[in-house]
Amino acid sequence: MSRVRVHNFSVSLDGFGTGEGQSFEAPFGHAGTRLHEWFFRTRAFQSMHGAGGGEVGVDDALAQAWGPGIGAEIMGRGKFGPQQGPWPDLEWKGWWGDDPPFHTPVYVLTHQLRPTLEMQGGTTFHFVDAEPAEVLRLARDAADGGDVRIGGGPSVVRAFLEADLIDHLHVVIVPILLGRGTRLWDGMEGLEERFPEIESVSTPSGVTHVVFNRP
Repeated sequence: MSRVRVHNFSVSLDGFGTGEGQSFEAPFGHAGTRLHEWFFRTRAFQSMHGAGGGEVGVDDALAQAWGPGIGAEIMGRGKFGPQQGPWPDLEWKGWWGDDPPFHTPVYVLTHQLRPTLEMQGGTTFHFVDAEPAEVLRLARDAADGGDVRIGGGPSVVRAFLEADLIDHLHVVIVPILLGRGTRLWDGMEGLEERFPEIESVSTPSGVTHVVFNRP
């Protein structure tokens, strides 16, 4: 069976995966870009957006694992765009532009459904209101044997962890304190017992990568 993977998911020292006050101008709320600066500098991020250059090293090597073998993605509505409640504008197609970097079917979890969006480069956004196990079944069918990536945000990753549906979890601990926002680890006591393989490494960028893995 295909595996369920989380990659490059950044959290603060106090466990927040995003800041408070998300808006169009501030996709990560008051956290700004601080949780993701390590990632933005990598060659993996630059190539994901069609640019050259970028730093290599351990951060980049771990970031590069984001793409290979993925056949579908599941994300929360907040990763697609900042709106809450009924969609104010169906013409707006999300933060990712005309050619999003996913290049697979993407299932957006939302209580407010809207028509499927077919984008350039093979990305198709499907908007679903479903429990984790149900949307995972849809994503696995669409992935055609590939793995399924859980893209975030923190509430979505936590929901799949609560349902014990994640096989590979790569969390990046960033040395900042946010104090408010949405936390990843609430209710996750004893999580480490589910994963027989746990590795961590700190890098010159100041972050610590922790990888939880089930063979």
